[in-house]
Amino acid sequence: MEADAAESKKDFNHKISITRKEAKETKHWLRMIAKANPDKKDTCRLLWRESHELTLIFSAILKSNNTR
Repeated sequence: MEADAAESKKDFNHKISITRKEAKETKHWLRMIAKANPDKKDTCRLLWRESHELTLIFSAILKSNNTR
């Protein structure tokens, strides 16, 4: 929602970059949670994969937007 309301292409890229960074940080914390709570490993793995897919999507958006 935030990126869709961007005021410029530069603002859009900045907001998508922040979103990508947050998805990467989520992956980090999911790894930490899985290590600390082995019983949650399967759930964390599933959520990690979703976060990874989102990271790839945001990276593709940035790449596509920067080649235009």
